Amino acid sequence: MAIKVGMVSLGCDKNLVDSERMLKKLRAHGYELVTEFGDSDVAVVNTCGFIQSAKEEAIETILEIAKLKEEGKVKKLILTGCLTERYKEEAVKEFPEADAVIGIGDNKDIVEILDKVLHGEKIVRFSPKTDVEMTGDRIISTLPFFSYLKIAEGCSNHCTYCAIPMIRGKFRSVPMEQVLAEAEQLVSYGVTELNIIAQDVTRYGEDLYHENKLCELLTKLCQIPDLKWIRLLYCYPERITDELIETIAREDKILNYIDMPIQHSDDKILKRMNRPTTNESLRKLIQKLRDRIPEIVLRTTLITGFPGETEEQFNNLAEFVQDMKFTRLGCFAYSQEDGTPAGNFPDQIDEEIRQHRADIIMEQQMEISAEYNQEQLGKIKTAVVEGFDKWAECYFGRTEADAPDIDGKIFFSSEEKLESGQYVKVRITDTLDYDLLGEVISDESAE
Repeated sequence: MAIKVGMVSLGCDKNLVDSERMLKKLRAHGYELVTEFGDSDVAVVNTCGFIQSAKEEAIETILEIAKLKEEGKVKKLILTGCLTERYKEEAVKEFPEADAVIGIGDNKDIVEILDKVLHGEKIVRFSPKTDVEMTGDRIISTLPFFSYLKIAEGCSNHCTYCAIPMIRGKFRSVPMEQVLAEAEQLVSYGVTELNIIAQDVTRYGEDLYHENKLCELLTKLCQIPDLKWIRLLYCYPERITDELIETIAREDKILNYIDMPIQHSDDKILKRMNRPTTNESLRKLIQKLRDRIPEIVLRTTLITGFPGETEEQFNNLAEFVQDMKFTRLGCFAYSQEDGTPAGNFPDQIDEEIRQHRADIIMEQQMEISAEYNQEQLGKIKTAVVEGFDKWAECYFGRTEADAPDIDGKIFFSSEEKLESGQYVKVRITDTLDYDLLGEVISDESAE
């Protein structure tokens, strides 16, 4: 009887890609993959260790599975990912229930490690983080028609609040031929939407080719038959060039959607964050994007309560949010992270104030989102079908304005039976908080 393995992938979609590669290796080796840990012989936790809330979630998950192991429902427990990479010695000490504690550079050897664990060995291994696999075959764990395409590993931006460079290492682009081969393979599996990810996709190619190659890569991706949507996530504003804007405007397959994390808008705070933008440069860039691509959907993330943030600087940020009216926005209270420069800044702000400021921004954004949704009434949108809600008795999916997992949904009726992954034209008839309601207007799939 095959050994059953369950895996949980915590944190970001970049971590999810790593998990999918491990799952492929395990299945190819004959292990049976299961979704419930209560049914598994071995549990693998791919942890996140980016900010405090992510660390707490990882620890809670590990302790839950350790309890299952104590009860005899799980035989072996393997820990990997950003938390173990960041806190090597602490992870080994704090989780004695784990049969293996490994770093991200050891994920490629997951089969060997699992084999040894099953034979009674306890594994503690932290290979160089540069050993992390940059490409390779995967099991798609998302809905089968969309996937994430990771085009780089690590980060060299060194924002003062961020632990990613010390966890994942410096920025390393995946060679273009490998990116294209992986994209073609994913499309051959039935993927029609690729979400391009890296810690900073706009830096792609600079380390390998000594010049930015993102536009060239995107142009080549657009030539893959049967690929319909390409979405850009994590574009740093200082590297959104005129060439990139023109590429998005020119290529039909590249969605008019940019995820552009700016983190703040006050010049002094940006400088302390080691972000090379200014309030003025951000305003000019946003105006340029909207002038050249009128239907552009702009998503951003912000941090409130950064060390030293005054009431006036926060008010400047709130004013900026009101002026710019981002289509999508997430705001997070600053997380003081050990090992980061900002973590040692003397002027830390009370946690309650940080969160209160984040709540104010999100209340603002709720009104902005409601305005945006009202403007969509009567418009016809292309939507991809994700499934059928039997309680609401309607289909649901996403428009090009909605990235998987982080944005809203569109709920719609159809006289014809629809399949998951089908693209349809939907007329917007109503709104519901962050979501849209509509009706399919054509029997034919939208191209």
